[in-house]
Amino acid sequence: MEVFDVNSSNREQIGNHTLLVTIVMNTILTMIKLVAGLVGHSASMISDGIHSLSDVISSIGVLIGFRLSQKPADCSHPYGHEKFEPILSKILSFILCLTGLSIGYSAIETIVSHHYLTPGSVTIWAALLSIAVKEWMYHYTLYQAKKINSTALAADAWHHRSDSLSSIGALIGIIGARLGFPILDPLAALIITVIILKVAIQIFIEATNQVIDKAASPQLIAQIKQQIEQVDGVLAIDSLKTRIHSNRIYVDLEISVDPTLSLIKAHAIAEQVHYQLEHHLPQIKHCTVHVNPFKLPEDPPNKYHAIEENDDF
Repeated sequence: MEVFDVNSSNREQIGNHTLLVTIVMNTILTMIKLVAGLVGHSASMISDGIHSLSDVISSIGVLIGFRLSQKPADCSHPYGHEKFEPILSKILSFILCLTGLSIGYSAIETIVSHHYLTPGSVTIWAALLSIAVKEWMYHYTLYQAKKINSTALAADAWHHRSDSLSSIGALIGIIGARLGFPILDPLAALIITVIILKVAIQIFIEATNQVIDKAASPQLIAQIKQQIEQVDGVLAIDSLKTRIHSNRIYVDLEISVDPTLSLIKAHAIAEQVHYQLEHHLPQIKHCTVHVNPFKLPEDPPNKYHAIEENDDF
C-alpha cells in the first residue's frame, strides 16, 4: 500500500471531508432508490435503498470515531486515541456482515416462496445510477483511506463497494424479471452475500491485528533495519520489536555501540537512530532505543557490565 506523509491536522481534514462527501451522496442516492423501488414495484431496489441507508449510518459512525481517534494524548490515554479506528472498523465489519446476511436471507426467502415481482423500467436506470455512483465513492474513499492510512475509512469504502455489488445484483434481477427469468434476482443476491461476507471478515481480521500488537510487515521491518544501519556508530542491532498501533507503528530496539564511548556520545548515537527512524518512516509514531556495549563473541560475560548504558527516548 502506498504511504503518504500526512500530518495529524491534514489527516483529520482529509478524513472528515471524505466522510461528509459520502454521507451527502449516499443520502441522495438512498432517496432516489427508495422512490424508484416504490414507483417501479421492485423489492430488490427497495432492499438496495435500505442497504444505502446503512451506508449513511455507518459513515456517520466512522465520522464520529475518526474524530475521537484524532484527540491528542492525555493523562488517561498517554498513547493517544488512535485505537478508536480499529475498534470502529470491527463494528463496521459486523454491520457489513449483517447487511450481507440480510440480503442472503431475503434472496433465499424469495426463492422458497416464489414471490417474484416484475419491476418497472425506472428501476433499471436507478440501478445503473447507483452502480456508477457507488463505484466512484468506493475508489474515492479507498484512495483517501490509503492516503491517511485509515482502516475505518477503508472499511467504509468496502461498504460502498458492497452497495455497488448489491445494485449490480438488483440490476441483473430486474432485467431478468422483465425478460421472464425472475429467479435471477435472488440467485445474484446470494453470490453478492458471499462477497460481502468475505470482505467483512477481512476487515475484522485487519482491525483485530491493530489492537493485539501484531508486528509490522517484513517489508517495513527491513526498511527499519536499513535506516538504523545508516547511522554511524551503530555496530549491531541486538533486538528489534515492532507493534501496530492503529494506523501507526511503535518500535522498541536495542543497539550495540563501542563500549569505550562516553555516555554523551552513546546517547547521541541513540538520538540519531531515533531521529532517523521517525523522520524517514512516517508510519512510526514512537521509537524507544536501548544502548548496549558491543561485545565480541569471545568476550566473557559481563565484561562491560559496569559501563552498560540504557537510553530511552
